Amino acid sequence: MAAPKPSGPLVGLRIVEFAGIGPAPLCTMLMADLGADVIRIGRPGATNTPGDVTHRSRPQIGLNLKSDADRETCLRLLEKADVLIEGFRPGVMERVGLSPEAVFERNEKIVYGRMTGWGQSGPLAKAAGHDLNYIAISGALGAMGRKGEMPDPPLNLVGDYGGGALYLAFGLLAGVFEAQRSGKGQVVDAAMTDGVASMMAMFYGFKAIGVWKNEREANFIDGGAHYYRVYECADGKMISVGALEPQFYAELEDRLALDAPITDNREDPAVWPSARDKLTALFKTKPRDEWCALLEGTDACVAGVLDMDEAPGHPHNVARQTFTTLEDIVQPAPAPRFSRTPGEIGRPAGQTNVTVDEALTAWGVERAG
Repeated sequence: MAAPKPSGPLVGLRIVEFAGIGPAPLCTMLMADLGADVIRIGRPGATNTPGDVTHRSRPQIGLNLKSDADRETCLRLLEKADVLIEGFRPGVMERVGLSPEAVFERNEKIVYGRMTGWGQSGPLAKAAGHDLNYIAISGALGAMGRKGEMPDPPLNLVGDYGGGALYLAFGLLAGVFEAQRSGKGQVVDAAMTDGVASMMAMFYGFKAIGVWKNEREANFIDGGAHYYRVYECADGKMISVGALEPQFYAELEDRLALDAPITDNREDPAVWPSARDKLTALFKTKPRDEWCALLEGTDACVAGVLDMDEAPGHPHNVARQTFTTLEDIVQPAPAPRFSRTPGEIGRPAGQTNVTVDEALTAWGVERAG
């Protein structure tokens, strides 16, 4: 398959990605969708399928990094690259002869991105773990969920993708920017524990000034307040209410056409339980879509809670083309949007498997051995 012409603000940026799972592939997908020229190195014989959505937009080749010849081929690619992305446990790249020092000897300007849960140092650095563990020690997991119940796992959006993939992408682009001035690369040590802790900055600030409690469902944006939570509707479907500011709260009350205010003092946590009870009973009187017809798109800050079958068909998502379908797989379109250099999906996931020679030729590299 001929390589598609890249499009996006990162055209000209070359990345070598070492195949893995979790946040590193999503980070690379985001950059490839925006035009970065990526070669993904996996094990010989490994292939992608249409369902491997985070593997889209870049070719994958197979190299045996335990082979001297394939390792040399890899190093030749890295000589041409601006960025390296790997998501293994600390020490893995060193064991296959691709440590930062070895790579910098061949390309002193490369930005070496390392994506882990615990980071490259610290007492947990070499331990196994997953998203749930990383957000647990950052203070985030303990703040999520219903009062008196166990914390709710927020998929792997907070650790893997928020504190991991996005912080890695941010760090890599910052590193490339700096390397353009200094002529020297560096290691980006992106730990999910660090990233999630960083994302908790506002809440640690709230706690320091006494406006946040160490309790679940006891604060104004954790489901404690009646004006910022999810309610069940008559059909069992749900609606989200986020009328945080006073003017939006007033809009909500006005559109609900209540005989009396929900409560006399909405900021008093003591009245939140009774106010929640009132809204719980009210929203159960109509099905979700009727409430959406009344409230969605207004300053009441209300939206229906959609599942993954419904979300691509929402009129707002349709209008913005937020989702696309490739190889019969519904998937998110590239984000964010750029007015002059828009990104696009270069290769559907099922069409990313290429030969080593094809990928090397595109970069002007000769295979070793």
